[in-house]
Amino acid sequence: MAPAAGRWAPAVWRACNALMAAFFALAALVQVNDPDAELWVVVYTIPAVLTLLVGLNPLVTGNLIWKSVSAIHISFCTVWAVSLAYHLALHTLRDILHEEEGRELFGLVIITAWMGLCHSSSKKPVGGRLQLAVATVIALSPLTAWVYVYVHAEMRSSWPTHCKTVI
Repeated sequence: MAPAAGRWAPAVWRACNALMAAFFALAALVQVNDPDAELWVVVYTIPAVLTLLVGLNPLVTGNLIWKSVSAIHISFCTVWAVSLAYHLALHTLRDILHEEEGRELFGLVIITAWMGLCHSSSKKPVGGRLQLAVATVIALSPLTAWVYVYVHAEMRSSWPTHCKTVI
């Protein structure tokens, strides 16, 4: 008989994937008024679809097409995140979240972390306790960050107009 923690693990993994798929879809949706919306909608839609597929069928991570698309997207986001981090290290004068590149960097880091977690789950689709704990923290982080930013209006005061007019 499976231990108690093992019985709920598949449900937790699917719930985390559902939450992240919703986050990525919402992140793609709020890009509509961004100056480079076309790029960001694609950047967030790809993990939204891949994550939704994992939530529906965790074994999809073993599929060659899923693995290839996710690996390419992880690589693309990693290179872009490193270049943004370098730019921010050289040019940031205030809090990183006040810089548009800082918010973009955090988005890329979330995508890379989540897709990396899903990509590694192909060996064990539900993962162990550590993977589930990490998945839960990552899945709750975007929601927590959005609530924090929403509650602290002064944080948004220096943002460009296109960032202030979204959810």
